[in-house]
Amino acid sequence: MNIFIINGAQNFAHSGGAFNKTLNNWTTEFLQEKGFDFRVTNINDEFDAFEEVENFKWADLIIYHFPIWWFQVPNRLKYYIDEVFTAGHENGIYRNDGRSRKNPAINYGTGGLMQGKKYMVNTTWNAPETAFTLEGEFFDQKTVDEGVLFGFHKMNQFAGLSRINGFHFHDLEKNATEERIENYRIAYREHLENVFIKEKELV
Repeated sequence: MNIFIINGAQNFAHSGGAFNKTLNNWTTEFLQEKGFDFRVTNINDEFDAFEEVENFKWADLIIYHFPIWWFQVPNRLKYYIDEVFTAGHENGIYRNDGRSRKNPAINYGTGGLMQGKKYMVNTTWNAPETAFTLEGEFFDQKTVDEGVLFGFHKMNQFAGLSRINGFHFHDLEKNATEERIENYRIAYREHLENVFIKEKELV
């Protein structure tokens, strides 16, 4: 399995992307240990959109790591997506929006070219997990994937990608103790083990 990691931790203002760097290291260490081939793009670096498209075409699994900024992806990651997915038009990412002129009311979002490939989204948050789970709290009991990431998942579906459950890390500003980070490392490692065991069984 070829794995392409997109580190979407943008350096901006008070955010240095330290935890996402750690997360990226946890992921690459796991993949090296298991003998997977992988490539990594850091969205802070300059990039050639067409070369990045080749990474998508090469990969069997795309892993996105990024912090949530104002309930959206960081602006540099959005720029990366806009440039790369546009360069992937009729070039491995998507052909069109899937509709025909004879019946333009149906089949929107079915023109992707990446069928058979999968993706995973891992996000980092200042918000605690309880903001999503407790009645009366900010996110109205909607999960990360049902709420803030809904459009991001639809973007990947538009390209033909299938979703693998990712991992969401919470309360990383006010409560990032060494113990919590270590517990997250253990839980994330277990998540990766489970994901890749399942994917191996499907091959």
